[in-house]
Amino acid sequence: MFVQQSYRMDQGGCLYLVPTPIGNLQDMTYRAVDVLKNADVIAAEDTRHTKKLCHFFSIDTPLISYHEHNKREREDQLVDRAIAGETIALVSDAGMPAISDPGADLVARFTKEELPVIALPGANAALTALVVSALSTKNFTFVGFLDRKKKEKKESLERWRLNESTLLFYEAPHRIKETLQAILEVMGNRQIALCREITKQYETILRGTTEEVLNYIEAEGIKGECVLVLDGATEEMIQSAAEEEWWKSLSIVEHVNTYVEQKGMDSKEAIKTVAKDRGLKKRDVYQTYHIE
Repeated sequence: MFVQQSYRMDQGGCLYLVPTPIGNLQDMTYRAVDVLKNADVIAAEDTRHTKKLCHFFSIDTPLISYHEHNKREREDQLVDRAIAGETIALVSDAGMPAISDPGADLVARFTKEELPVIALPGANAALTALVVSALSTKNFTFVGFLDRKKKEKKESLERWRLNESTLLFYEAPHRIKETLQAILEVMGNRQIALCREITKQYETILRGTTEEVLNYIEAEGIKGECVLVLDGATEEMIQSAAEEEWWKSLSIVEHVNTYVEQKGMDSKEAIKTVAKDRGLKKRDVYQTYHIE
């Protein structure tokens, strides 16, 4: 067990997680600027991008790259520097480091080494979208980016389908239409908010049903990174799903026999229906039923 009491820290090395603006540079906090100025090194997702930020705020701290492709090598270097007493500041290109970002691995590594990690509050696209969405903030779940592949995307949405929390997704503009189509197919026509270009000049928030938002995008198009905020499942949806999946505790053979004995279906029709219920291939259900 590692107990970190930040207020009792001495002058030893540590890692600061420093949020950066997600669009509007005025969202940079005084404390964030101060930490970046006084750190020994800034670990940045893209040093070219961070150089512009540093120039704007007159920050001349040295930069070192830390991203998905070099994180293992850099972790060793940054840990060694912290052990030697240096202060490391971690930034992503925008928003809070470690959210959909390799910085989470660096936090885990510093914690494993029992080195302090201090997070500064600041800009975050998901929470900003949530509070402006007009959907429930009582319970919410951050899902992040869905899989790019159509099949895996639908499987992921299926896992979240009966979650009662408001769901938060990140998505790129060129995939947003396909993602909304998948949400409509798997989750139904729920209330949704699509927030794009948050805090930037052309910030746009679309609130309505999934179908309405999809129709708008098909007609008008959309640019910029997007956050989707989706209404959670209602009690009615959950109850309806439970009734639809009454067969969950049955074997495939029992499932087929129920349709034959209680619904009056012949075995061929029952096998076809069971395959549809379970999302299986008809021949697989046929083989299981007749072999057993």
